Amino acid sequence: MNLPPQTQPAILADPDAEKLAALRRTKFLATAALVACLFVFLVAKSLESRWPLLGFVAAFAEAATIGGLADWYAVVALFKRPLGLPIPHTAIIPENRGRIADNLGRFIEVSFLAPEPVRAKLAEVDFAALVAEWLSDPERAKGLSHFIARLVPRMMTAIEGSGLRDFVSKRLIDQIDKVEIAPLAADLVSAFTADRRHQKLFDQITIVIGNFLNDQDALDAMRDKIRQELPTLFNLFRADAFLLKKIVASAGAMLEEVRADPDHPMRHEFDRFVEGFVERLRTSKDYARRVERMKRDFLKRPEVKDLAGDMWQGFRTFIEQDASARKSVVRSHLTGILVDVGKQLASEPQIRADMNQGFVVALASFVESQKSGVSAFIADQMKSWDLAQLVRVIETNVGRDLQYIRFNGMIIGGLAGLALYSMELILLAN
Repeated sequence: MNLPPQTQPAILADPDAEKLAALRRTKFLATAALVACLFVFLVAKSLESRWPLLGFVAAFAEAATIGGLADWYAVVALFKRPLGLPIPHTAIIPENRGRIADNLGRFIEVSFLAPEPVRAKLAEVDFAALVAEWLSDPERAKGLSHFIARLVPRMMTAIEGSGLRDFVSKRLIDQIDKVEIAPLAADLVSAFTADRRHQKLFDQITIVIGNFLNDQDALDAMRDKIRQELPTLFNLFRADAFLLKKIVASAGAMLEEVRADPDHPMRHEFDRFVEGFVERLRTSKDYARRVERMKRDFLKRPEVKDLAGDMWQGFRTFIEQDASARKSVVRSHLTGILVDVGKQLASEPQIRADMNQGFVVALASFVESQKSGVSAFIADQMKSWDLAQLVRVIETNVGRDLQYIRFNGMIIGGLAGLALYSMELILLAN
């Protein structure tokens, strides 16, 4: 009859044929020795009246027979009932399988999976060196990069389905909103103006103004403005053209002079303007309020909200196309990174030591949290094994050694019987 799945006996591997044959030979020899002892006892006892010295042989053989029988009983009682008789405290292993399984599981949990020996054993393994050696192989690193690249699109799909993308986008905007832009902008401008690099900007400004002064449309507009401001009498003598020419010439000459002189007063004036602007940007509450208002208005624009989604979609499209490409840029770079990580790890003993310590802590913690489950698993496995086959497997592996107990019992018993017989003769002689 088939048992339910949870109680179906597990099938063990068949005992080794060589071990089974050795067990049978040892059993035969032990039984033959017992029969020989009994035969010697009977012969010696029957001839003792003729040859009294045979009494020593009979005493040895008698005690050896008793010792052999007693040890035969003890060995057989471990695995089954001697002669099939329902004698108490026999068939010890089959009758106590559950208790033995539980005790074995607890013994392994307490003795083998204790924190100290587990940590000591794990500390003997150089996990970091194994990782470094594995990653340093370009073919293995390439295989790992292919595996990671195949997973990335699935991960991105999972991220989208979980709402993590929208959450990250909102958190990013919230974090940007918390950043004080004015001090940050002041630091950026200060970094830009270090070593008077802002003077290059000033040079560009002078060039732009010079181009403006050479633009005919701009000159015409300026001349019209001057004509409107001058009295009519002056316009009759074309004073507007004269003034415009003087203004443009003077301004152009001044711009050329400024560009040629790195220490021109106008440059120093520009330095003071920039320094003052940076200081106001850093300390002025009014500037801070204006910048914060501009930032909030910018973050409220729908284009900004859509920007994160567009960036994500573009990134995903690139990853998916690259992952399916024969010459993938991502896979190529990832392979190089993995190989480099392996080489760097191999050359950094301190990092390897830290990694190994981390492996020991993590694995030891895992073993500690799971050792009770291991104990229960071992016990459950033993309990689920087919009883007859379990006994056969145990007997095959340890039964040969147990059979030598029978030989020892016969020898020790015979010597004890010989000693007792000798003492008996000594006492009777006195």
